Amino acid sequence: MESKQRYNHLNQYLKEKFGERTLKICVDGGFSCPNRDGSLSYGGCIYCSEKGSGELIHSASSITEQVKHYFTTYRSQRANKFIVYFQNFTNTYDSVENLKKKYDSALIDNRIVGIAIGTRPDCITKEIAKLLQSYTKKYYVCVELGLQTSNDEIGKKINRCYTSMQFTNAVSILHQYGIDVVAHIMVGLPYETKEDIKNTVDFINLHPLQGVKIHSTYIVQNTVLADMYSKGEYQPLAFEEYIEDLLYILTHLKPNLVIHRVSGDAPKELLIAPSWNLHKKWVLNELDRRLKEQDLWQGKFYESINPS
Repeated sequence: MESKQRYNHLNQYLKEKFGERTLKICVDGGFSCPNRDGSLSYGGCIYCSEKGSGELIHSASSITEQVKHYFTTYRSQRANKFIVYFQNFTNTYDSVENLKKKYDSALIDNRIVGIAIGTRPDCITKEIAKLLQSYTKKYYVCVELGLQTSNDEIGKKINRCYTSMQFTNAVSILHQYGIDVVAHIMVGLPYETKEDIKNTVDFINLHPLQGVKIHSTYIVQNTVLADMYSKGEYQPLAFEEYIEDLLYILTHLKPNLVIHRVSGDAPKELLIAPSWNLHKKWVLNELDRRLKEQDLWQGKFYESINPS
């Protein structure tokens, strides 16, 4: 078995779905978050920066202008089909009317074949799911739901402000309306144990998901996590630890899930630690090497426990 076949890569999935290479256009929809505006809390999750994971997005006056700008860059020459990705903060946190205006304002080019929405489980309703379903007549629609961990006690400590049950409910609603769901998990959260990682994987396997996005917990400036780190209250995972955790996660996840990523992209100028996070290729290459060396593949141990 070749290394490229040892887990389901997003690039390959999109190529098979759309017949050719398909890339994402990351946009800032100008959203807030109930965890920031005081509805639930202030300041967001303890690892969340001021831009809500949108540091690498080109800042422009409107969503339409951001998409237009993308098509002037060299990246737009690398493919013929694109998915607009509403990335930072909570991209379903608004009225249905405003959501429609924002989503519509991104779908301005016939090369756009899909729309992906990053959001929180507690900001999914049937009305929002109906709106998203309305786009499926013309576009591929996918929702990326933050989970991070299935341990609700850790969820409280990282100021997530939603429960795993709310994640389950959101997946159920989206599934009813035929919307693909990708779960976002973070490895190496404060207070997290190997047992917590195991439980999170088991929890994910219970849901009708299309994919999983995995990355390590990294520390950026001006966050609560940065304060914890400076006080010696938190230590990020070492590179070797993260690879070991990745191997466990991949080999125990359902084999049909699409792996959207195995490494996060921290902005170089804001990253405090760990320094290896800046080297995505290190993670990809070492993961491939270990999978091949140990003859491991996605779902290997899931399949042995759950034979078809």
